[in-house]
Formats: sequence, structure tokens, C-alpha cells
Amino acid sequence: MKKILYVLLGLFIAFYAFAVVCMLNPELSETIGRLLNADSDIGSDEVMTARRTPDRTEPDVPTSDSEPDLDGNGDNGKYPDGEHAAEESAVEAPDDSQGVEEGISSGYIPPEQSQIVIPEAVSGRNGYRQVQDEQEQVDETEAERLRTQLDTGHTGDGLEFDARYYPYYAMLNEKGQHLYRQIYANGQERYRAFAPVEDVTAGELRNIFSAVYNDHPELFWMETAYSGKYVRNGQCVEIDLQFNETARDLDSAKRLFDENAEQILRGVRSLPDNYEKEKAVHDALLERISYNMGAGMNQSAYSALVNGQTVCAGYARAFQYLLQELEIPCYYCTGFAGESHAWNIVMLDDGFYNVDTTWDDTGNGTYDYFNKTDADYASSHIRRELSVYLPPCNGQAYRNLEPEEEPETDTEDRMLRSLADTGLTQEQVFTDMQGYYADCYGQMISNGRGRYVFYSVLEGEELFDEWYRGYQGNDYRQAYMENAMTEMGAAACEITLEAEPLQDERYLIRHELYVR
Repeated sequence: MKKILYVLLGLFIAFYAFAVVCMLNPELSETIGRLLNADSDIGSDEVMTARRTPDRTEPDVPTSDSEPDLDGNGDNGKYPDGEHAAEESAVEAPDDSQGVEEGISSGYIPPEQSQIVIPEAVSGRNGYRQVQDEQEQVDETEAERLRTQLDTGHTGDGLEFDARYYPYYAMLNEKGQHLYRQIYANGQERYRAFAPVEDVTAGELRNIFSAVYNDHPELFWMETAYSGKYVRNGQCVEIDLQFNETARDLDSAKRLFDENAEQILRGVRSLPDNYEKEKAVHDALLERISYNMGAGMNQSAYSALVNGQTVCAGYARAFQYLLQELEIPCYYCTGFAGESHAWNIVMLDDGFYNVDTTWDDTGNGTYDYFNKTDADYASSHIRRELSVYLPPCNGQAYRNLEPEEEPETDTEDRMLRSLADTGLTQEQVFTDMQGYYADCYGQMISNGRGRYVFYSVLEGEELFDEWYRGYQGNDYRQAYMENAMTEMGAAACEITLEAEPLQDERYLIRHELYVR
């Protein structure tokens, strides 16, 4: 135990030193993101229909005076795995210009972030990425050219979205809903670049796009990013959606997606009630999915259902999709749980419940985070962004019906994650700095410019100390970064480093880069 405390104390000192280095060196600053590329400009004119509206009455969404942070300035995943102390949360109300319905509120009461403590068994099991909006200012000449040449694409006129299944749509004002329908329709048809049907600013557009993305896990080919072109007064003149690799052969991708979803659903539909169906889907996902931070398209339901490897966003979006196919309202919820994180809110007979399938998928699977109240989650989860408007979770009838996992013996070895727990392989374990620096150079060249994250594992405490000195003394710049930037023609690079001790005297290193 003393050894663990020594390591954690050393890491605390290291992170403090990095903060100082970042202030003294403009090349080093905290940022998060990944490179997101568009793959398709395909469009069609097929008629679209929204999800069916069940003929039953559901609990109303309660309201109160708590308000969210909608500026995109909340937590961005900067806390390292294994560190549980956090800054105080601030919940600020957006103004009406952000596209949200005036006067909207929720009964959700956020806990203090400083009180958050992440259990070791689930530390680092996150991976949710906030929406990335690339903004470009254009002059009036270019704006007029765009107004002349661009059309609105598919406007989505006539589509309706039931608030019981699409709560984020219901959060928006009339203008926001009009743009939501347009983005949804163009996203469904892979129509990439179009003129907005309403005057919209960058702040409004970010919330509206997030609402579409959060409501529709079936649009698995849409990336968590888009770009916009704006004139000097802040009005958007072009929206450019981005699609992942499945958009290249979407018919095949949809067929695989539907087949894998149906493998779960066909064994669930006949169950007697919604609770049994919910539990069966929960168990099926835990059996089929492995947590892997390096999984491709890991913000999508496709990564979970088809590829079987994903992060918290993929778990949550797959769970959302399957339950809604069973006509059980299930919402995608985003926030903070040691780092940026995603989970679900489920509506059952007596109210709403939190479900975190990612955190239940440890060992043989647990129900530690299944059907819990906001009070149960107060020590580990905080909603953020538009998710603070989702209804509070106070259901009791289906809470704690399943046994919780017996606690393990509190030994040093069990306190730390193994290499297998991280989703990384032996090939990503380095025994010397030369190999580590070479891999960092290769990662930069491979990913190019933009925002992205990659991971490495260092073997032994001695190598970790050498790694720390290499960054504290800026040796890394000459070792790989400057050469990579020169080859790419990049002007600047921002980097954030996080370290987590693993079993067997290994250290997981997380690199967040923004190369411009």
C-alpha cells in the first residue's frame, strides 16, 4: 500500500509540474479531441419517417429551476484515469439565443464535483467525446457565393418527434426544432453541405446538432463533429456534416447493424414486462461487448453492436437504440464521472432510472450501476450539457432488484487495472524511450493535423521516471514532436499528458494532441 501511495504522490507532483510547464510554454496546453474526417457526400431523395408513437401514457417530465452549462466549457476529459479529486462544478443557464426553449428547466439537482470519487474498478472506463464544431469565418463575397450555390438539402418538413423518445428535440425552441429536422433529414440521407433553413449562430447550432446526435443512435454513420461557415455578424451560411467509414457502403453497414441488433431483440421481445426486457438487453450487451478505448467509431452504436468493441458512448448508444426498438423510452445522457462520460436514463412504470452499462461491464458483469436513482449516482456521476434538462431519476420499484457484486479483497494488485483492462495489447507496451518516442512520432504522422488521442504503456518504474524527466525537460520536442510537425508542415501543437499506474509496475500514458 505504501508503494501505491508513493506512486500516486509522485503523479500528483508530476501533474502539477506539467501545469507549470504549460503556462511557461505556449506549445503545451490542455485540450481534448480527436481528428474527425468526413467520408461521404452522398445524397438521395427518399421519403423519411420518424419513429412510431406508442398508444400509451408515460410519466410527465418534471421541472425545476436547475440549469446547465451549455457553453461547451464544462469538463472536457482532462482528469487522468485513477485520479478522483475534481474541481467544483458550475451550472450556468444558457440564454435564449442558444436554441433552447425559453423557461425550460429540470428537477435534476447536480452534486458537487468536488465530492466525486470514482471506484477503482471502473476508473478510466469512459471515452465520451463532446461535439466538435469547426468554425470558419468568411467574407461577404464568399458568403454571397455560398447563398447562391447552396441549397437547403432535405428540410425534414412534416417530420414529428415524440418527446417520450426524443427529449432533446423537445428542449429546443421553434427555430431550433426547424433546424433539428433539417440536420436530421440531411444526416439520414448523407447530404453533407447545405444552407441552414433558419438564421443560426454558432452557439445555437452546437446545441441543435447535439440534440440531433443525442436523440438518434440509429444514425450511426454520423460523426460527433460538423463544420460551419459564418459571416462577421455570427450568422451561419453553410453547415457541413461529417460521416464515418460506414457511409461508404451504408446499405451493407445497415444490414450488419440490423442483423446484430435483431440477434438481441428476438430473444427479448417475448419477455413479460419492460423491466425484464431492459435487464435482458443490459446482460446481452455485457456479454457481447468489450471495453476498448482504441476501438474505431467508438462513439457510435455500430461499434458496440457490430464490432463488439467500444467505449462508454458506444455502450450507451447501443442500449438506447435497443430499448427504443422495444418501445421503452431510453435517453443518452452525458456528463462527468472522473472524465467525460456517457450513460443512459430509462423510463419504467413508476419513473426514471440511471443505467451505466459500461461500468457494469467489469469481470463477469454486475448490476452496481443498473436502475439507480440520482441520489445513488451523486458520488460518481454529474450530468452536463443538454443532459441536465433530462428528467430526474427517482424511481424505486425497480431499484436494487439484482444482487450487487461482492467486494473483492483490497490488495495492492487488485486496486490497479491490468493491461487487459485497458483494451491495449502487448505491442503498445514499451521498455525503452527510443521505442516510445518512435511510436509517438508514428502516431502524429498517421493522425496528421487535428485533435486526437492515443495511448502507450511504459514498462517499469525506472522507465516511467525517465519518461517524466523527458517531458519536464522538453526532451520530447527534439525526440519526436518537432520532426513530426516539420514533416506535416504544422505551425503549432498542444499536448496534454495523463498517467495511470497499472498492475505489474506498468503505466498507461494518455496523449491528447491538437496539431495545427
